Parts: sequence; structure tokens; C-alpha cells
Amino acid sequence: MDVEGLKRALPLGYPYLLIDRVLERGAEVAVALKCVTVNEPYFQGHFRAPYPSVMPGTMMLEGMAQTAGLLMPEGKLAVLAGVERARFHRPVVPGDRLTYRAKLLRRRLGLLKAEVEAEVEGTRVAEAVILLMEWGDVGKIS
Repeated sequence: MDVEGLKRALPLGYPYLLIDRVLERGAEVAVALKCVTVNEPYFQGHFRAPYPSVMPGTMMLEGMAQTAGLLMPEGKLAVLAGVERARFHRPVVPGDRLTYRAKLLRRRLGLLKAEVEAEVEGTRVAEAVILLMEWGDVGKIS
């Protein structure tokens, strides 16, 4: 799925859409890609010279949550309801290519629980369990 299809699946725009491409989207697994560039807005202040630019952990969590959101039924909008066991294993810097993976653990009563992880070149950089709440149909929230 390219970025235009992604915008239809997740009604987010710049600077909040933190996925560049969907590599896999199924009922139980979603895989997405984020190419981290120095032009990301959060690098303007996280951190300033002489320190290296580092992607904030909250941005990685959001990218993982957006990937988990792809596990929602087509046309359904989800909002973040919780984060469990978030761990960050190494910094992500401009030039890194993040691969997000979300695996469905449970879907019940409008809630979706997924195990998520982020990798750079096959090395895990972050992981968490994400809880999403179905909020309605895309385009019909008032």
C-alpha cells in the first residue's frame, strides 16, 4: 500500500502520519516502513547541536500504534487506549529505516490489543503492547 492508500486507511496527515509504506496488511499481522530523515519536525529540537539527533520514543510508539491501527477492519477508526511494557533498545537517528510490525493478540468489544515492535536493519529498537479502541467509521466522526 502506497502513501495515498495509507492516508485512506489512517486519516492522518503531515506531521502525524509516521508510516511511509505498508508492506503487509492482514487480519492478524501488519508490517509498515518509515524512512527516518533529518527533515522530520521533531529533529529541530530533539536534540540540538552538539548532540546527535535522536527520534523521540513517543514518535516510535505512535508509528507502532499506527501500524497496529492497520489491523482494524477496513473503514474503522481507532484511537490509542493504552500502552504496556514499552521498551526502547537503541536510539533511532536520521538515515535509519524503521520496520514496524504489529501482531494481533486479541480483538473484543471494540478493543484491539497488539504486540508491536520496531526494527532497524533486523535489530529490534523498540517494542510494546498497544491497546486501541474503535471510535467509529472513517469519515463519519462528528
